Amino acid sequence: MSSLSSPDTPNPLGLGAEADARRLASAAAHTAAVKRRERMAQWHLLFIVVVVLGPLVIYPLVRLVMLSLTDAHGLSGHAYTTFFGNPETRGMIGTTLGILVASASLASLLGVALASLLFFKPFPGARMVTRFLELFVAFPSFLVAFTLIFLYGSQGSVSIGLQRLFILQAPPLDFLFGIGGVILAEVVFYTPFVVRPTLASFALLDQRLIEAARSLGANGLMVAFRVILPLAWPGIAAGTILCFLLTLNEFGILLVLGSAHLITLPVAIYSAATVDLDLPTAAAGAVVMLLMSLSLYALYRRVNSRRVKGAGHGR
Repeated sequence: MSSLSSPDTPNPLGLGAEADARRLASAAAHTAAVKRRERMAQWHLLFIVVVVLGPLVIYPLVRLVMLSLTDAHGLSGHAYTTFFGNPETRGMIGTTLGILVASASLASLLGVALASLLFFKPFPGARMVTRFLELFVAFPSFLVAFTLIFLYGSQGSVSIGLQRLFILQAPPLDFLFGIGGVILAEVVFYTPFVVRPTLASFALLDQRLIEAARSLGANGLMVAFRVILPLAWPGIAAGTILCFLLTLNEFGILLVLGSAHLITLPVAIYSAATVDLDLPTAAAGAVVMLLMSLSLYALYRRVNSRRVKGAGHGR
């Protein structure tokens, strides 16, 4: 009878040890590869921070803050005292916030209404209108201002046409170079920025809920305010906040259509830096505007993260 320990019989214990050794070697190689990828990612991040973000973003922002906090004698808040001590500053900030609220609110309402029409009441050519609105986002803002001047300015084609049609002594349209023209241009330019995220939020809606509400006798307004709006509000809110953020930082339209009496925060910063050559005061105003923009951006990120999480739960 042959023995179990015969040299011709495979040793299961030996095979198990070899398999364990191979698994340990594979795990060690995998761990080493993961560590190499992590080190490579860290080096890539360091490269981006030092080579890209450093000279283009971090250094200018640090210099901006330091310029607003220093003078010839060292650290000082004189620039902020000068900025907020200017009697025109309160009116300037009020004008800036007034234009912001009026333009962004009207653009948001118009954008939501237009997105609702395009999504729930599609008409022939609705797809082409949607594509045009997407393309419109790529236009520079000052181009919209010049277009409005060529159409509705005192010497624009529409104004001259109305003057000749009704035999008037002077062009009837003369409102662009002021707060009315600025608000109109910003509403026209920033409405598409609300349409796109609103359409995206509508596309994520569960159409069965809408059909169920209609089958239970709900009319259009009830469906809109009790079903659609509660479900789509994160996307609508994200688009609205983005519109406020972009409108706050608008400069091209203000530079083209803003009159000498319409002084807003961006125009004041530009004038302080280029006309008055008062760089510390301009830096102080820029820091104030930067804090306002970052606050709106933080709010936008928070609302947008809720929208993304809601979309994930919906799927």
